[in-house]
This record gives sequence, structure tokens and C-alpha cells, in this order.
Amino acid sequence: MTNKFLLIARAATAACALALTVTGATAGDYPDRPISMTVPWAAGGGTDVVARIVAAGLEEQLGAPVNVVNRTGGGGVVGHAAIADAKPDGYTVGFITAEINMMHHLGMTDLDHRSYKLIAMINGEPAGIHVRADSEYETMQDLLDTIASGSKRMTSSGTAAGGVYHLALGGMLLEAGLGTDAVIWVPSQGAAPALQELVADATDFVMAQLPEAQSIVDAGQARTLAVMSAERLDGFEDVPTLKEATGLDVTMSGMRALAVPADTPDKIVATLSEAAAALVESDSFRERMAQGGYGIHYLNGEDLTALLDRRDEQMGEIIQALGLAR
Repeated sequence: MTNKFLLIARAATAACALALTVTGATAGDYPDRPISMTVPWAAGGGTDVVARIVAAGLEEQLGAPVNVVNRTGGGGVVGHAAIADAKPDGYTVGFITAEINMMHHLGMTDLDHRSYKLIAMINGEPAGIHVRADSEYETMQDLLDTIASGSKRMTSSGTAAGGVYHLALGGMLLEAGLGTDAVIWVPSQGAAPALQELVADATDFVMAQLPEAQSIVDAGQARTLAVMSAERLDGFEDVPTLKEATGLDVTMSGMRALAVPADTPDKIVATLSEAAAALVESDSFRERMAQGGYGIHYLNGEDLTALLDRRDEQMGEIIQALGLAR
């Protein structure tokens, strides 16, 4: 009997040792549990939609669940800070936006793009100008003429104060020779709530990406007057550029990119970078993006850093010119 119990005990010990060996062999593998993707903007907006497409694609590339978490507030500061302050273990990935080049110039935070390790830029879309379907403004020139006349109090929305599409409006007004106070900016937590306010007749027009407004355009609730790009966009060939519609030669686009906290180990950054590069080449990802009307604009971490270095200086100059610097 004693020998029988001894054999059982030895077998159990060997099984535990084997289990520990297997566990030890895989403990260093990344990822071995779900990843959270922090999005600084509200659910339903373009950034949220693209983030969820990217999350689904990363799941396929990494073999681990990627769950989107919306952290809104503070004009994007709350979510961007949550990404920078997360544990640098690769299990919190951020989806940063163009506002990271603006918030510190506005005195909202000390964060800038160098507060992170940049993985890749995935998408960037130009601003569109949208009005309600029953709006009196039939063309972009009609809207601009009304703004210039000062005959009524005009309001617009689309993002937080000082956000990329607020600057798009400011750039448009400056190019037209108008004061930046010619239109009152109504801050929002993203395109989705701003477009809801537009439909509810709470604002005169919204600055947002064309794909973000597509559902309410298709529903007959809104119309798109122009897009702030150098050329008409694929899939939106009926929408003129701002220059075509008014002669104003000014463009402005957003930016959506994957990033992790600055202290994240290089090995994890490399794994995520490889996954992002493979993601943008996958047929399933391209199909999902095309279905949503979103373009793919990929830059690796090094090239993205160089781009944001340039943008940071440019945005600072625009913000200063608009009197928004703090």
C-alpha cells in the first residue's frame, strides 16, 4: 500500500514539474492573453469604427483577443493620457489621433507624440463639410457667402476645441480672409455626437470625415458640400474639393495610429509593428475598410515619427495664428 501511494505521489510530482516546464516555456510569449485597445473618442465616430476594424485584424495577426475601450473626455486628453500611463507590457495598445500634435500647444497636457512608441499609422481622412438635408445652403459657396456676410450667428462642430477639424475650420476661414470668430465652434467628443447635433438642428454645419457622415447622408438626413483634400476621394467622386467648390486652396486631414507607452520593450514593439504591417496587406482588412469607405494610409513607426515631428511644428504655428495657444 505504501509503495502504491509512493508511486502516485511521484507521478503527481512529475506531472507538476512537467506543467511548470510547459508554463515556463510559454510564459514569455507575447501575447498570451487579451489586449485592450484604448480609443480617446466616442463610440460610433470614425476613429472608433476604424479602431474596431483594426482590432479585428490584429486579432487575426496576433492570435489573441483585442478589445476596444473608449476613454473619452478632456478633448481627447483622457484617452491619450490613459495610453501613455498604461503598464508598458503590450497589453494596452492605443489608437492615437492627430490631436496629439495639438493638445500641448493648447495647454491641455504635456503629452505629445514622443510620449509613446509609435507602431504605425493606419488611416488618415480629410475633413468634409456637412449640412442637414433641408439646409438652405445648396453649395459650399452658399455656406461661405453666408459666413462672410455676417448676417447670422453661424455654428459648427465635429471634435473638441482645438481638435484637427476645428483647425480645419480655422484654416478655411483664414484662407477666405475671414476672422476665426466668424463661426462659433461647439466642442464635441467626436464626429458621432456632432452629427447627431447637426440632425437635431443644433448646429449649422459639421466638419467631419466623409465616411463618418455617410450613414446619415444615405438616410437622407444630411448632405456633404465639399472635402478638404487635394483631389476627390475614391468612393465619393460626387463630392467636390473645397478648391473646386470655392477656390480656397486649403487642405486638412486627420491621423489614426497605433501606439504604446514609451517604456514598452522593443521586442513587443517589434511584434506589434510586424502585425500592423501584415494587417494592412491582408485582404480581409482591406475589404472591411473599403466597406466602411475608409482609406488605408500606412506609415511605419519611424516614418510616422518624422511626419509627426513636422506636423507638430505646423500645428503649433496654426494654433498660434488662431489665437488658441496657451
